[in-house]
Amino acid sequence: MLQSLWAWPATFLSPADSAPLQCALAMALSRAERCVVLLLRFLSGVLLALLGLVSRASALSASSGNAVSPPGAGPGPQRKTRCVPPPTQELLLLSAVELARRIRRKEVKCLDVVEAYIGRIKEVNPLVNAVVKDRFEEALQEARQVDQLLSEGHDDEESLQKKFPFLGVPVTVKEAFALHGLPNTAGLVSRRDIISTSDAVVVSRLKHAGTIPLGVTNCSELCMWFESSNRVYGRTNNPYDLECIVGGSSGGEGCILAAAGSVIGVGSDIGGSIRMPAFFNGVFGHKPTTGVVPNEGQFPNAMGVRTNFLCTGPMCRYAEDLEPFLRIMAGPNISKLKLDEKVSLDHLKFYFMKHDGGSVFVSRVDKEIIEAQQKVIECLETELGVQVQHVTIPKMKYSLEIWSAMMSSKNPDGQEAQAFTELLGDHGKPVWPSWEMVKWSVGMSSHTLPAIALGITEKFVKYRSKENARLESMAQSLRAEMVNLLGGDGVLLYPSHPVVAPRHHAPLGMPFNFAYTAIFNILGLPVTQCPLGLNKAGLPLGLQVVAGPHNDHLTLAVARYLEKAFGGWVCPGTS
Repeated sequence: MLQSLWAWPATFLSPADSAPLQCALAMALSRAERCVVLLLRFLSGVLLALLGLVSRASALSASSGNAVSPPGAGPGPQRKTRCVPPPTQELLLLSAVELARRIRRKEVKCLDVVEAYIGRIKEVNPLVNAVVKDRFEEALQEARQVDQLLSEGHDDEESLQKKFPFLGVPVTVKEAFALHGLPNTAGLVSRRDIISTSDAVVVSRLKHAGTIPLGVTNCSELCMWFESSNRVYGRTNNPYDLECIVGGSSGGEGCILAAAGSVIGVGSDIGGSIRMPAFFNGVFGHKPTTGVVPNEGQFPNAMGVRTNFLCTGPMCRYAEDLEPFLRIMAGPNISKLKLDEKVSLDHLKFYFMKHDGGSVFVSRVDKEIIEAQQKVIECLETELGVQVQHVTIPKMKYSLEIWSAMMSSKNPDGQEAQAFTELLGDHGKPVWPSWEMVKWSVGMSSHTLPAIALGITEKFVKYRSKENARLESMAQSLRAEMVNLLGGDGVLLYPSHPVVAPRHHAPLGMPFNFAYTAIFNILGLPVTQCPLGLNKAGLPLGLQVVAGPHNDHLTLAVARYLEKAFGGWVCPGTS
């Protein structure tokens, strides 16, 4: 969700100084909020209806011979495939830690592992469009080099583990990160010819740890929307239901992990761009404490005050991979965390919230998501003997307004935050969003509708400094309240998103649901998204586990427990 400036919601929150006036103003603002939301939902509904007509028209114009057939299907009438087929090779069902162990011990050849993952990507990518550029030939050559290194026997297993903890393990990387020799467009058409000549810091560290990059994965245009679709690579589809979104902006990464085309991946998160895709695709995603993992080498990178909100972090299919993966990504900064401390879950304090308190700008939390959270609570209380306490934090209701205000606040030097339209032009020819909307309506714009809409919003809606200052104060107050609540031994269970993976284009009808993840970027807290099985429709469920600053070890420990208790990642196509 990089660089979003949905500024207008904040203008509706303006607490008064006196209690009577505050009460009257709150009532007035509530009515104003609801009127605006009703209007926006009506307009969004009209837009979605138009998009639906366009999609149906495109489907009717396509020949029946273009329908997708499941891999291995014989001749005869073709039918539409709803999800990806399940993997058949055992190597695709092992954690990165286990793969590295077997490779070091020469129980399996690195070449076989890499070939298995390349084969899987070739199998599922025509369905999901997650890997947008590969480096398969280079990866195969690197796998042969690993096998050669091991055959020479210069190092024992312990030395190899210390030098190369993920030796020979395949990895995928969000396309917004620089990976030498591959494109780095962030979905921007004007950057389609840009090829990275170096590696992002985290990518370099992963290579030095022995991983073998297979390719880069899709994201939303400029990483600012939670459907991974752009004019460079097209749209990515959910492996559990191809008609649903994968989330964004690290959506391609979440997708290929869930489809068993990768085992570990690199994502970034300024409003939920790791956690939403992890939730929609039923995998693990960790947003570290702010400032632990370097962000250098991605486009667009955060500038000014936004550097306090952007986090780079790991996305994994298996919980046991999160901690060692985070250690590599963080490098020397890992000393800021407490990953070596043993965690006794029965000594932790557990809290939960079912929803944000009722913001009118976001959807109500799905019943199945609440039920999944309740099962976690019952498991913790029954198996660990702990008490999971329900808490009410009123300021969470204003998560969207707080995030919007902080994202658009001035930099420490007093300069305005970088405009989204500047990023759209990539510091070249100016982009006029109103004109792009006209071009989009006739199919001539090189930008996506969400990007154009954001540009228009940014241009015509401005903050009033007084409201902005109040929201910044509220953010500081909320952080102090949350830090005081969680302390050094507490975790909060909170929905990852109010709804399960919606159908394509549906987020346009409720564009602010990302507030459930975005608020924790502002608070700078570590958060792990944990999968909790599938709902009745076969779509992933999950929740966020939140801890106090630099207590990432607590959320990671809970993630490992929940994986054992609820099964973790569920293979698509098996339910």
